[in-house]
Amino acid sequence: MLKQFFLAILLSIFFCFNTISDSAQLSAKTTFKSIYHELNGTVKPDFDLFEKAYLGYIDLKLSGHINADNHIFSIIDFRLPSTEKRMWVIDLKTKNILFHTYVAHGENSGKKYALYFSNKVNSHQSSLGYYLTEETYYGKNGLSLKLKGLEHGFNHNARKRYIVLHGADYATEDYLKENGILGNSEGCPAIPMEIHQQMIEVSKNGSCLFIYFPDLNYTEKSMYFNE
Repeated sequence: MLKQFFLAILLSIFFCFNTISDSAQLSAKTTFKSIYHELNGTVKPDFDLFEKAYLGYIDLKLSGHINADNHIFSIIDFRLPSTEKRMWVIDLKTKNILFHTYVAHGENSGKKYALYFSNKVNSHQSSLGYYLTEETYYGKNGLSLKLKGLEHGFNHNARKRYIVLHGADYATEDYLKENGILGNSEGCPAIPMEIHQQMIEVSKNGSCLFIYFPDLNYTEKSMYFNE
């Protein structure tokens, strides 16, 4: 009960609930459910995933790893195939789902599904866990967004591996219709070229990205995600 009380206080601070006393009486599940159902969007991320991912997000904010003034939270659910839209960009302050779109995974993680993950340089696999978005730059894929991996052993080599958020023609719906599947990156989360600039502008400089798959090594050892 004490844990739920402090959790309700934290949520009230981050999202400006009017009365802490009312929030304190809610269970953690009810509190998260309320936030979840306030999200504006046709298709929302899975509730259980959102709840667990969001707890880690709060921990990262409290520990100072994420800018307290940045309310953009992105989730990639790699349980879904690349043929489905599996990335959400959410403004937690306004409760708006800004983008729900396709995202490609690393070529050595699998074809239709991402099943294998690595933190090693040149693995060409996707990496799980929480990331901090940093600065933008222009590279071979146009405007791109650098990512800092926040979880040692799972994604802390993101900068060394040049893991960035970038646009790609092989991550578009047209490519999917022609090929029946998205293409693959060298480990980066690649998004549709036609919206990549807007997504990057919204997400840059201190927002949080969470990439999930129920990999036991990750879910049992992550400091921030609790299965």
